[in-house]
Amino acid sequence: MNEIIRNAKASVTSASLDPQDWSEFRALAHRMLDETIDGIANIRSRPVWQPIPDEVRAAFRSDVPREAGDLAEVYREFSEQIAPYATGNVHPGFMGWVHGGGTAVGMLAEMLAAGLNANLGGRDHMPIEVERQIVDWMRRLFLFPDSASGIFVTGTSMANLMAVLVARTAALGTLVRQHGIGNDGALLTAYTSQAAHGCVSRAMDVAGLGTDALRKIDVDADHRIDVAVLRAQIAVDREVGFKPFLVVASAGTVDIGAIDDLRAIAGLCREEGIWFHVDGAFGALAILSPELAPLLGGIELADSIALDFHKWGQVPYDAGFLLVRDGEQHRQAFAQPAAYLRREARGLAAGAVWPCDLGPDLSRGFRALKTWFTLKTFGTDRLGAAIARSCALAKYLEARVLAEPLLELLAPVNLNIVCFRYRADDAVNREIVSDVQESGFAAPSSTTLDGRFAIRAAIVNHRTEEADIDALVAAVLEFGGRRSNCGLVEVEAPPLAAQ
Repeated sequence: MNEIIRNAKASVTSASLDPQDWSEFRALAHRMLDETIDGIANIRSRPVWQPIPDEVRAAFRSDVPREAGDLAEVYREFSEQIAPYATGNVHPGFMGWVHGGGTAVGMLAEMLAAGLNANLGGRDHMPIEVERQIVDWMRRLFLFPDSASGIFVTGTSMANLMAVLVARTAALGTLVRQHGIGNDGALLTAYTSQAAHGCVSRAMDVAGLGTDALRKIDVDADHRIDVAVLRAQIAVDREVGFKPFLVVASAGTVDIGAIDDLRAIAGLCREEGIWFHVDGAFGALAILSPELAPLLGGIELADSIALDFHKWGQVPYDAGFLLVRDGEQHRQAFAQPAAYLRREARGLAAGAVWPCDLGPDLSRGFRALKTWFTLKTFGTDRLGAAIARSCALAKYLEARVLAEPLLELLAPVNLNIVCFRYRADDAVNREIVSDVQESGFAAPSSTTLDGRFAIRAAIVNHRTEEADIDALVAAVLEFGGRRSNCGLVEVEAPPLAAQ
């Protein structure tokens, strides 16, 4: 037997991927950290975004690396060919989509989480207790009961899908997970507004219910779901034999940031026995601001809430979250016993409900740590103030637009999103958006409102100031003047230290 063991040992060669020289690795790691911090600290010296050169894009069409490479060389490629051509949402001039700016604190927490390399699918270890603490904090913020459950996911698109699945299971019973939706499931209908995010429709598709089962209700003058029309549609569907089971309200619509009348919808859902879900991707975190929280009145009555900490919470990507009022219904929608997931009375396999019981993932990263660091370091008061500040900046942009004869406001400013346009046709405005993005001065996005092309500024980054709003307005006016028939508008070019 000893001979067998000796021969087995002799045939094994080291396969460790640790550095051979820890001192050299440490020096390079410190350089990476220092240069990353420098990049954030000096972010204003860089363009918001810049197009990717053809040669850089071509460099990423190479074959699979078979041989080992030098870490310093790999880092050089990152520094020269990846970092300069990122999305740009760290920059205060990024106003294109609802992307948070992240923080240096969150970056460090992500590094620490990677060092632990914890799998948060289950078992008894402190990283899961960190996630459970944040779940408890969310219960308290949204006035949910102690029995409520929560889980980190990639983002609100996934959280909305999971909410549809929980609502589906609640409506059809747990046997739906074995037998499929069947005839009863084919009669289920869900409701949301015309202004809701497209991921709600996709969730119905992925859940096997079909997009035709989602009724998209008209919005009122404030771009909120028309509750009277919603009530009428539910009545019509019941009359013809359908089974209404879910209403998805928006707390911050994707186009203009409108918040549905959550209290009225909650009342309607309780009357009708319908699951009430709130897509609060960014808007739900307005709960952190005393001046904005009243806009969310009724969210505490929801059956489930989806939100993203990586938006207004400024946590680095990704950190989505789902909160469910009835934790047992949540568990019944996803828990699946397996011998290799057996729970023990003690040891590493101890514990009650594991995160894998509350969602589709068994392998899960430690998203909770960067969120925990962010909440513990800045506190909800400071984060709430940053959220309120972004809304104040949106009002400042609204005032700038209204004061400019060549600009036109296209929608009311509810929270932090401003939709406007240069007084020219859609084609000109479409070119303006691309021109501004490619200039590096600012990065707005676009949408269509009432059939008209709109320049859309979503102010989310905690670094954004009035000067960044002024730079956006100046850039739109300058490129608008160049693109329209009005001639070149005389404006001072937005400042940029380096292109």
